[in-house]
Amino acid sequence: MSSKLGAGVTRTDRPLADGRTIRYYDTREQVRAAADKREKAEQPGIGELRLDPLVNEWVAMASHRQGRVFLPPKELCPLCPSTSENLTEVPEEDFEVVVFDNKSPSLRPPVGDWALPDMAGPDTDTGSAAGKCEVICFTADHGQSFKDLSTERIRVLLEAWIDRTRELSQEKFIQHITPFENRGEEVGVTLAHPHGQIYAYSYIPPKVARMLEVAKKHKERTGKVLFDEIVAREIKDEERIVAENKHWVAYVPYAARYSFEIHLAPKVSVADLSELTPEVADAYPSIAKEVLQRLDGVFDIPMAYIAAWHQAPVREGRDLLRLHWQITSVRRAPGKLKYLAGSESSMGAFIMDLRPEQSAAQLREVKLK
Repeated sequence: MSSKLGAGVTRTDRPLADGRTIRYYDTREQVRAAADKREKAEQPGIGELRLDPLVNEWVAMASHRQGRVFLPPKELCPLCPSTSENLTEVPEEDFEVVVFDNKSPSLRPPVGDWALPDMAGPDTDTGSAAGKCEVICFTADHGQSFKDLSTERIRVLLEAWIDRTRELSQEKFIQHITPFENRGEEVGVTLAHPHGQIYAYSYIPPKVARMLEVAKKHKERTGKVLFDEIVAREIKDEERIVAENKHWVAYVPYAARYSFEIHLAPKVSVADLSELTPEVADAYPSIAKEVLQRLDGVFDIPMAYIAAWHQAPVREGRDLLRLHWQITSVRRAPGKLKYLAGSESSMGAFIMDLRPEQSAAQLREVKLK
């Protein structure tokens, strides 16, 4: 089944051997007919949701993920295109961008009627870890990274993110959607192939819930949207800006928690990826590529990072929270990592080793190749 999306992208859906779905996103005319030749494998069951009553936060228990593949060699990579010697998650021999249901998901669609348990302190019922987890491969080239992609390919990737956000939002049990990329073993990557994940939660994640609470109080007090004011301040102050174009601005936040933390936000207020206009979406690839090139250029080594899209929840707070792409690197200097040690891990109290203004200056000074 094929459908036309924005930016000249065509999406084609195909079944995998175990019943999961793979979605191909193409800009060239392609016939996606390759069959998954692997034997049918049993899908893991749904995990548990348990409430931490001390902070009223849900924790997903997904013990089945312990056995997932860990850093295989290139010739055994499960995200590369299939060959006669290595049948992978992608049956075709080449692809642009693909999205498929995760083989080892933390969250799974519920069966039958489902509801999040009411919070009742230590007496809260155990729930099912409902949601959806998808894998998105940025390229068939195992040796590339996001910053190496062409701007045309990044635009296809963005269109896939937009499409998945729009479709997943239609699921009644989904409350929040977060596409993200982990890059580097230092942040826990288990597969080296350039890829990301899309988590669709059946509950509001703790950080989003806190941001929503703060934004709501700010609007009640001032009548203004907090994130809009923050972006306006960064543009006015200028000293923490890393890159900028007509529609996007990248900056190190005023109270950054990591030595190299960058927020990339559209200058127009939108709640999530599905609200981006074609003009704004078209302006994203070049600045996204520049930001990641600057990050790698700071110490002239590949920087481990987590890049996550922050979006408003699906069914609440869409007038309060705003779309932005947060990139955080755990590296603070060559050979030195920012560990979440005693203060950060136990108390949630972050201590920065570098002033954000210094970090932004270092990123701006990188000479792009």
